[in-house]
Amino acid sequence: MIASINRSASKLKLCGAIFDPAAKRKRFEELEVQIAQPGFWNSQEASQKIMQERKRLEEAIATSVSVAGMTDDLDTLFELAREGEPVVGDIERDLRKFAQHIDQLETGMLLSGENADKSAIMTIHPGAGGTESQDWAEMMARMYYRWAERHGFQIEETDRQAGDGAGIKSVTFEVNGENAYGLLQSEIGVHRLVRISPFDAAGRRHTSFASAFVFPQIDDDIVIDIKPDDLKIDVFRASGAGGQHVNRTESAVRFTHLPTGIVVQCQNERSQHKNRATALKILRSRLYEHEMEKRRAEERKLEASKSDINFGSQIRNYVLAPYRQVKDLRTKLALSDTDKILDGDLDAFIHAYLVWKKTGKLAGDDKDTDD
Repeated sequence: MIASINRSASKLKLCGAIFDPAAKRKRFEELEVQIAQPGFWNSQEASQKIMQERKRLEEAIATSVSVAGMTDDLDTLFELAREGEPVVGDIERDLRKFAQHIDQLETGMLLSGENADKSAIMTIHPGAGGTESQDWAEMMARMYYRWAERHGFQIEETDRQAGDGAGIKSVTFEVNGENAYGLLQSEIGVHRLVRISPFDAAGRRHTSFASAFVFPQIDDDIVIDIKPDDLKIDVFRASGAGGQHVNRTESAVRFTHLPTGIVVQCQNERSQHKNRATALKILRSRLYEHEMEKRRAEERKLEASKSDINFGSQIRNYVLAPYRQVKDLRTKLALSDTDKILDGDLDAFIHAYLVWKKTGKLAGDDKDTDD
């Protein structure tokens, strides 16, 4: 046990090098001098970028202070353990908290790509299977809503097509917050559910599929040329529960981009004008991602992480019967607390995916096998 504690202590001392608080404080002070200069706000674009960098540095410095406090507390416990004090339980408890904290920080550091810090637009579609898959698609949407709530992201649903009797035929929603797209990239693909069906009177086990697609919300300063002649615009009555507005007003809008075949729609607002604006925003993001995917096409052929989105090539299995387990087929991470996961606790899967994508390391590869 003492040998294990000593190894842990050595690892903790590396944290100062990772966060480099001295360099961040120096840069923070340089920005403070710039902000104090006359005329700083003359250029809104430049000043906003500096203020955003200042905010990131402020958060990073606060994080380094927090990590330093935790490591100091653990160092004290390690020292007491070497002296023979009965503090093993305290060390195990604090190490668990520390590991969780470091995992969260590492997740942020692993985010990569020019749009990783952007908000996200997410679409969920059920696979074949009628009510079963439509119900699973709605369960997935709830799972991501709960995940977003846990992280302080704001959800704005832009389109929902109700299922036949239960569930949904599709749903599109925005996840607004920093790094939402970078984190949710781990969820792109087909998700498979195995359970005793609540819709089967015989109580048989059923398999359902649903797919998740995620796109970055692009900045307004990125120009996406959408020619009017390339758009087919349809207006229709919003579907949904109750209300004269649903029955009488053609406020819902559907855009079809003819060159690419991309279709988006919005019906969550009472105003057709607002629905048009939201649908156009989603279309711009979809077209931007479409172009980025074309550029990455050759590179993607070499990446094991980019399997085709089709049923039979799922990225994650959610098994509720005959046993309970959620397993990611890319990272090999498997967890048994299915209720907690379906309630939005996806951080372990997101972190494992980011580590795997960056390093190729599978879940559990770095476990300490020493006694």
